[in-house]
Amino acid sequence: MEWPLGTDPCDLDAVEARRLIGAKRLSPVELLESCIARVEAVDHAVNAMVARDFDRARAAARAAEQAVMRGDRLGPLHGLPVGIKDLEETVGLRTTFGSPLFQDHVPAADEAGVARLRAAGAIVLGKTNTPEFGAGANTRNAVYGATGNPFDPAKSCAGSSGGSAVALATGMVPIASGSDTGGSLRNPASFCGVVGFRPTPGVVPHERGLRGFSPLSVHGPMARTVADACLMLSAMASDDPRDPFAPRQVDTFFPARPVDLAGLRVAFTPDFGFAPVERTVRAAFAAAADRIRPHVAAAIDGTPDCTGTDESFAVLRAVGFLAGHGEKVRLHPDRVGPNVRDNVAEGLRYSAADVARAEVAQTALYRRWVRFLQDVDVVISPAITISPRSWRELYPARIDEIATASYFHWLAMAYAVSLVGLPAVCVPAGLDAAGMPFGVQVVGARGADAFVLAAAAAIEQVLPPRPAPDLARLRAAPPIRDMPGFLGFA
Repeated sequence: MEWPLGTDPCDLDAVEARRLIGAKRLSPVELLESCIARVEAVDHAVNAMVARDFDRARAAARAAEQAVMRGDRLGPLHGLPVGIKDLEETVGLRTTFGSPLFQDHVPAADEAGVARLRAAGAIVLGKTNTPEFGAGANTRNAVYGATGNPFDPAKSCAGSSGGSAVALATGMVPIASGSDTGGSLRNPASFCGVVGFRPTPGVVPHERGLRGFSPLSVHGPMARTVADACLMLSAMASDDPRDPFAPRQVDTFFPARPVDLAGLRVAFTPDFGFAPVERTVRAAFAAAADRIRPHVAAAIDGTPDCTGTDESFAVLRAVGFLAGHGEKVRLHPDRVGPNVRDNVAEGLRYSAADVARAEVAQTALYRRWVRFLQDVDVVISPAITISPRSWRELYPARIDEIATASYFHWLAMAYAVSLVGLPAVCVPAGLDAAGMPFGVQVVGARGADAFVLAAAAAIEQVLPPRPAPDLARLRAAPPIRDMPGFLGFA
């Protein structure tokens, strides 16, 4: 079979690969073998695909090829290899959650989100690395070690969906799963030059969430283009009565509805009025905003009033960790890392009055965002506050001259949006002055996921092309596991 000249199948966009598979011009077997070859060529340098399922993937690819040749009805993701974040349970494939407590855990069944991807025709290639239980935005743990940035393996890929972002950027898979509380889809997307979409809570239902009535944590797609994210989301979105936020009527996400930039009203903000954003990121954002402004109907510099975001998120996030991991810390304190222990300890310090104040503030913040979005269609900001730094740094203690208030304060651009439950997508916007990827965040109204993605697809067209890592350099790089401090929590 044939594919565009000079392109390895694993480097094809998901939409194009799926089109070629349906047209019998690309075999799912060829695509899979290309992805496996890329994993074997570069993963030693970055450590993104930490549990591999090559044998079963090969069997699935052969079955997918036979279905194509028979003329069977094909699912939207038919034959596309996918990386699954190691916080999601996969039948017969090691799922550790980045924790020594689960280092030998092999689930007996897929969780619902993984099952939906398989039902749509996706082929699970393996599990992508994540920090322990998704805590922190630096992808390293005591089971698999650190994941390096594909543009510089000594630097962080962010997190917690860091392994997925790196696998996408290096061509190991065309689509990958992720989840997001304080930016875990958007932060690594920005650091690695790919797309990460945080949906409105419930659009991608999750049946295992312990705090089902909290809007903070969601699952969503990661890809190399907005169109690819829309394609993946079309298979992830569903109704599930076990998730109280799940919609009864599922929207259509692929193909993305066209949006004319010339009719778009946009607000630009470098910091939401409160986030500590370093000068390198502010400069990169200003350049990206200047590229977008001439194409839209109206452009203003402004932000919703985000007063109280830090305090409310700190409380509600810690309460979530207490609910999810308090028992693990109590029973196994020596086998749980510092991020999880500290979050649980913080949760125990808060009173019912603290939680009540945080929830009242969260509601007030949401309503201020609603009012602001009545006058603009989307808000565009940097996706993250800093340029990538060493993965040995547990968290940034300072951003330029500003001391951070907590280990997650540097994620403020993302959690400002998470707290109020709005859809947001990170779109690659080229390289910053340090030569590292930089992404902008496009935010819209609750439930307007399809519109936000369509607007992001239009914005994507006026931004610089997606940056690509130097694969030859990665092939020749020494193993990341040989770097000091590779294996551990911190």
